[in-house]
Parts: sequence; C-alpha cells; structure tokens
Amino acid sequence: MSIELLAPAGNFAKLKTAFYFGADAVYVGGKDFSLRSFADNFTRDELVSAVKYAHALGKKIYVTANVFAKNTDLRLMEDYFGFLGEAGADAVIVSDSGVFYAVRKSAPKLSVHISTQANLTNKYAVRFWKEQGAERAILARELSLGEIAEIHSFVPDIELEAFVHGAMCISYSGRCLLSDYLASRPSNRGECVQACRWNYTLKSGDRDPLTVEEDERGTYVLNSKDLNMSAHLDKMRKAGVCSFKIEGRMKSEYYLATVINAYRRCIDGGFNKTVEEELLTAAHRDYTTAYAFGENHQTVNYSDSQTKGDCDYIANVLSSADGYAEVEMRTRFFVGDRLEVLSPDGDFRKSFTVEKAFKSDGEEVSDCKLVQERYKINCPYSLSEGDILRRRK
Repeated sequence: MSIELLAPAGNFAKLKTAFYFGADAVYVGGKDFSLRSFADNFTRDELVSAVKYAHALGKKIYVTANVFAKNTDLRLMEDYFGFLGEAGADAVIVSDSGVFYAVRKSAPKLSVHISTQANLTNKYAVRFWKEQGAERAILARELSLGEIAEIHSFVPDIELEAFVHGAMCISYSGRCLLSDYLASRPSNRGECVQACRWNYTLKSGDRDPLTVEEDERGTYVLNSKDLNMSAHLDKMRKAGVCSFKIEGRMKSEYYLATVINAYRRCIDGGFNKTVEEELLTAAHRDYTTAYAFGENHQTVNYSDSQTKGDCDYIANVLSSADGYAEVEMRTRFFVGDRLEVLSPDGDFRKSFTVEKAFKSDGEEVSDCKLVQERYKINCPYSLSEGDILRRRK
C-alpha cells in the first residue's frame, strides 16, 4: 500500500511550500463552502492554476466543501462542483449527504472524500459512504488504531485517511458550538474563532469572579494538546491508513515547511531523533497521541495556549549564487546572527554566520529590519528557491 503525505494549503504560496517540502497532495479551500473562512483560500482562477501546478509535479489537489449546507448553499454548490470537475480537481471533500448528492448530480466523475466532520467513527458509517460511491473516508480523530484496523478489514476497498499531526478540537470531530455562542461566528460554517483556546474565569451570580486554575498552570481548561503521530506511522500503515494528513490551513509557511519536511523524512527513512527535534522547532502545544492507543484522559493543554517553538522564522530564500543568497525577510535579524537552513535536500540543518547584508537598493546594513525586504546575504551553501532560513532561540 502506497502512502500519501497530505498537507494543508491556505493559499498559493503555502501550496508551493507544501509540495517543495515533500507533500504528495494538498487540501485547499475555495472562497466558499470551506470550514476555514479565515484562511486566504483560492479564487476560481487560482484553483485552476493550482490544479495545473500540482499535476505538472505529479501531485494532487483536494478541495474542501465541508460546511453544513443550507438550501441556499446547494443551489450555488452545483455550479461550483461542475467547475471543480472541469478544472480537474482530484477530489472534493464533503461532510453533508445533501452536498454529496449535489456533487453526484453536477459532477458525476469528480471523486468524493467524506470529511472527518461527518463523524466517521464506525465501520457501518464507512461502508454506507462506500456504497454511495465515496472513494475515501477521512476518519474521526477519536478512533484508536485497533478501531481503524477493524474498519479497514470490514471495508477494505475504500481509502482511509487519518490525521497524523496538528491541532485537535475539544469537540467531537470538530462539531463545536462555542464559537457560535461566544462570538457569533458559526464554526460549522467555517468561521471558528477557536474559543476553546481562550483563558476562562468562572463567575457565580453577582459575586467576585473565581479564577479557574489547574495546579496554578492557568485556565486553559478547553485547550486541547496537538496531535503528533510521527513515532507511530508504521502502526497507522498496518491499520490500513493510506493517507497521512497534517492539519493547518491557517498555519504559516514556516510551520508547514517544518512539519511536512519532518514527516516526509519520517515516511522515507523512519522515525529518528532529528524528526523528533524538528517537530519542536515550530509553534505547537504539548504533544499527544490522542486516542490512537485507546482512552486517554491527558489530552488537555493546561499550561498555556501555545509554545512558540525553538526557532524563529527569519526569511524565505529566493535565489543563491556566487556565495550569496537573496532572501525575503520575515523576522528581524542582524549581521553576526547564526542562521540555519530548512531544506528538503542535503543542506538541511546546516548553519552559517551572517557577515554581510545588503538591501535591495545595494545599501550595506547591519540590521535587517524591513519586513519583506529582499536582502542579499553571504551564504556558503548553494540554496534553492523555497528553502527557509531560521534562527535558533
């Protein structure tokens, strides 16, 4: 069974980053019908370009349309799905049976993947969707590896996709109403404000507020830990999972590059200390394997909302020649700083000291402080466009 590394792409730049660092496929959202309305997302023209770009690399594009649809949505969706079919999208991701019907009606040749939002927690649900014509089931995060293996045995002729890394939701398979009630932003319509990550206090009538504490570590009582299955990919493969999914359409290019690079290396060469260390360099919460090995009551991150990671995202590499690299700045850096290369190739984790830096107008500077300015800096390595520079904290 071949394994697919599936990554998120909130915009075209992130799509390029995902493919450059080793993703086999990406999932993206259009401007409508996606559960990540606050991501940049893709216009129709951008979706056409994204499909062409992916297919030229021999890779795939899956488009999310996993909102809980209303009647007014369905009229627009039929036209949208017809467009996706003509554009050559490799699949559409849906969670609603009415939306599934709309896909089949307007784009009968378009593959359909059933979203984790459909609460795929048992073998009969998966068989039902297979019998309707779905090509893939995206399993609920609440399943154990044993339960996944049972599903695979019961429905062996459907692809199984499961999350391997990223943010977890405190609500069952993401079906949450906190955002709706606390911020008037319906999470099941793509507008979640992550109210579960907030710092809470408890009040009783007109009395003074009572702070909710957990061993003096804070009040993040609904803040779930992040999933990290990097050490257990072989077990997931044996259970029948064929697509390893990374969460994060709202995450930065640096986050995606780091995590995708780590999982690509893990799939190709096995879990090792380098992979383990890499997954600490980007922003994350405490890690968990969630329910992969059965019941787990240690999935809440009480200490804080999120750690910043072990590295700062400094710059994107644009080109490299004659002992210099042209980079686009993301975080302020200085002559004298030691920078490290994040790359899918052999320069990965090599470091060097910045000794000279020039602005785009040729002025030599010691303080590279202009956001998105193109700086030319000395670099002993022949870097490629798409590589990233970071600084250890």
